[in-house]
Amino acid sequence: MGILTRFKKQIETSDRNTDDSLKTHYYKATFNQLFQSVEKLFHEDAACQVTTVSKEHGEIAVEVSKPIPCFLIVTIVSVKPMETAVDFNISSEKFSLLGLYPDLKKRINSYYERIGQLHNLVGVRKNS
Repeated sequence: MGILTRFKKQIETSDRNTDDSLKTHYYKATFNQLFQSVEKLFHEDAACQVTTVSKEHGEIAVEVSKPIPCFLIVTIVSVKPMETAVDFNISSEKFSLLGLYPDLKKRINSYYERIGQLHNLVGVRKNS
């Protein structure tokens, strides 16, 4: 990880991300199933406060208070009847001498892990 990356205060997952752990994750579930479990996951997390839920846009906005305050937007998109994609956009205003990127990345990875416990991961797309 480069020194500049370490100090980035925002991470967005996508199919084009060069870091495999930050590529879009695809799960074997319908849009409704996945949207419902992701929304529930954040409602039940004491460190999170769901601020906006827009099912028609497939978006859930969350304020995360711990370990570092950050803002998260989860985007859920149906790709096929039983395949749904999840992306995260996480950012923080906080300053850290060590850089926030590793912490933000850890958050995203843990959210993907938790979704993976509820739904089977179909895969993570390589650059297509």
